[in-house]
Amino acid sequence: DRQTLVAVLQFLRRSNLRESEEILRREARLLGDDLGAAALSPTGTGLLGTAGGDAESAGSDALLSRLLLYANAFAVGGGVVVEDQPDVSAVLSAYNQQGDPTLYEEYYSGLKHFIECSLDCHRAELSQLFYPLFVHMYLELVYNQHESEAKSFFERFHGDQECYYQDDLRVLSSLTKKEHMKGNETMLDFRTSKFVLRISRDSYQLLKRHLQEKQNNQIWNIVQEHLYIDIFDGMPRSKQQIDAMVGSLAGEAKREANKAKVFFGLLKEPEFDVPLDDEDEEGENEEGKPKKKKPKKDSVGSKSKKQDPNAPPQNRIPLPELKDSDKLDKVMNMKEAARRVRLGPECLPSICFYTFLNAYQGLTAVDITDDSSMIVGGFADSTVRVWSVTPKKLRSVKTAADLSLIDKESDDVLERIMDEKTASELKILYGHSGPVYGTSFSPDRNYLLSCSEDGTVRLWSLQTFTCLVGYKGHNYPVWDTQFSPYGYYFVSGGHDRVARLWATDHYQPLRIFAGHLADVTCTRFHPNSNYIATGSADRTVRLWDVLNGNCVRIFTGHKGPIHSLAFSPNGRFLATGATDGRVLLWDIGHGLMVGELKGHTDTIYALRFSRDGEILASGSMDNTVRLWDAVKAFEDLETDDFTTATGHINLPENSQDLLLGTYMTKSTPVVHLHFTRRNLLLAAGAYSSQ
Repeated sequence: DRQTLVAVLQFLRRSNLRESEEILRREARLLGDDLGAAALSPTGTGLLGTAGGDAESAGSDALLSRLLLYANAFAVGGGVVVEDQPDVSAVLSAYNQQGDPTLYEEYYSGLKHFIECSLDCHRAELSQLFYPLFVHMYLELVYNQHESEAKSFFERFHGDQECYYQDDLRVLSSLTKKEHMKGNETMLDFRTSKFVLRISRDSYQLLKRHLQEKQNNQIWNIVQEHLYIDIFDGMPRSKQQIDAMVGSLAGEAKREANKAKVFFGLLKEPEFDVPLDDEDEEGENEEGKPKKKKPKKDSVGSKSKKQDPNAPPQNRIPLPELKDSDKLDKVMNMKEAARRVRLGPECLPSICFYTFLNAYQGLTAVDITDDSSMIVGGFADSTVRVWSVTPKKLRSVKTAADLSLIDKESDDVLERIMDEKTASELKILYGHSGPVYGTSFSPDRNYLLSCSEDGTVRLWSLQTFTCLVGYKGHNYPVWDTQFSPYGYYFVSGGHDRVARLWATDHYQPLRIFAGHLADVTCTRFHPNSNYIATGSADRTVRLWDVLNGNCVRIFTGHKGPIHSLAFSPNGRFLATGATDGRVLLWDIGHGLMVGELKGHTDTIYALRFSRDGEILASGSMDNTVRLWDAVKAFEDLETDDFTTATGHINLPENSQDLLLGTYMTKSTPVVHLHFTRRNLLLAAGAYSSQ
C-alpha cells in the first residue's frame, strides 16, 4: 500500500541508496497508480519472494525485502520496515477507522451466535475467525483509547479462545494502553502479517452474506484488512482436520506457500572401490568376508549409477571436494554399514545413555560425531567441553618448533605430529561470554561449532583445541547451529527471528532466511544440503532453499515452540517435535502433514531416524526415549493432488500402534539422540536431582 511504499522510499533515501530508490520507483509504477488496490491484494509477508497476490506485487514485495535485508534493516514484515525502534505509528494507523466502542461486544457476540447456530459442516471452519477477530477488535479498542471497553471485551471473550493461544493472550492482556503498543513485537507481528484462514467457498459465502445483511462493517473491515482468507472449492473441513493444522502465530500456511518444487532426493554418492582388507581375521572368515561385502558394494554402485529423479542437479550448489581422508572415512563407513543391524518392530536397537552427572554448570547442548568417537557438551557457564568416548585420548598438535623436526615424508606423519603430553579424555574450550545453546561437529571431525547467548557462533579446531573464528551476525542470542552433511557450510538461527547460512571461510553470512515471526529455535540441513529446515517459537516450521534463499515450505500444526527437527535418511520426510509433546511427520514433496505421534508429556528436544530410516527415536523433557515405527508411519500415504490442494488430511489415530517402546531414565531429561553407524542408539542428558 501507498504508506508502506512511501516509508520504504524515505528509508532508502536516508540510507543514500539512490539507485535502489530509482528501481523501486520504477517497479511501483508497474503496479499502476492504484496502489490502494494493491493493498487489498493478498500480498505475502515479505518472505523473500514467496508472496501471494499478482506477480507484479509479489515481485515488488520480494524486491523490497531484498533491498531492506541488505540495507541491514532489522527485519521485514509485509514491506514495513521494522528497525530496532520500529516506527509503529505507520503500522497502527490502520486502527483509526473505528466504530462505536460500546457496540464491539455486541458485534462479536452477534457473529459468535451466528457461527454457533450455523450448520455443523460450516461451524468448524467459521470458528477459526474467533481468535483473529478477537485480537484485532481488542487492539482497535486499545489503540483508540477505549481502555475500559477493551478490558471488558477481553474479559468477556478471552475464555472462548482455543487453549493453544493462551500464551499469546497473556501477552495481549498486558497491552492495555496505546503507549504499550509502540515497539511491541507481538503487536507488530499481528499487524504486519495477515492472519491466514483456509475456508471452503460455501462457508465463506455464508459468512459474507451474514455480515452484509447485518451491515456489520466493523467486522467486515477487519476481515478485509487483517485476514487473508484462502478459499478452496470442495467439502468444508472437519474440526479434527482444522485442529491438526492450526495453532501458529499467523494462522495456517497459504496453499500457495507449499506449491514450489522441492528436490528432496539424495545426491549421487561418489564411486570408489571398497578395499577388502584383512582385519587380522582367520582364513575361513576371510572367505566369508567378500561375500558379506559384495552385496553392500553392489548396492552402493547401483545407487550411484542411477540418479534419483527427485534429486537436485549435482552442481546445483557448490559442495567441497572430497579429500583423501574423507574417502577413507567413507570406506570405513561402508564397512561399518555392512555390519549394521537391520532394525524393525521385531529388532529394536540397544540404547546406551550418557548421563552428565554433577553438571552444575547447566548442560544446554550436546552433539556426537558421526563415527561416535567424541561427544561435546555446551554449558550455561559459557564453556564447551569435548570428551573422547573411545579409549583413544584427545591430543593436540605439537608446537611449531617441534613440528619442524618431523620427517614429513614418513608414513606415520599424522601420528607423529600429535603431542602425547597433551593426551586427555576431556578438553575444555573457553571463549564464549554466555550460555552455549548449540554445538555441532563437522563431518570430517576436524572442527566444532558452538553458538551462544553472546550472539556469536564460534568455530573451534579439534587439532589444536583453540578457537579459529568468531562469526558475528546475530545481535541477539543464537539458539542453534548445525554443519552441512558435506561440511563447509553451516546454519545458525536465533532470537532475531532469522536463520543465516555461513561458509567456514567467509566471515559474513551467504544467505539470510527471513520470514519467521518469532525466535528461530532449531535448524537442520536436508541430507542433500540444498535445503535447510528451521523451527520457530511462532509454532511453524519452514523449509528454505539454500540456492536462492526462498522459503519453499511452511508447515503449521504445532501448538507450541518447535525444539527439534529430523530429516529421514532418504530425504523425503521431516519429523518435528515441540513443547506440545507431539511429534509431527511431514511429506516434503507434497508439503503435507502425514502423521502425528502422541505419547510424550513434555517438550521434545531430540529426534533422530535410524541409519536406514526404519525407526524414529524421540527424546523428551519427560525423561523418556520413545521408539516409533517409521516404516509403518510412512506407508500407504494418501498424497493425491486433491489432498494437497485442499488440506483435507486424515490423520490416523495410530500412535499406539506405531510406538515400539518407551524407555524411562531415573531423572534425566533427554537432550540428544544419535544412531551409530551400526544402529546402536546413543542418548545424552544431564541428571537433574529434583
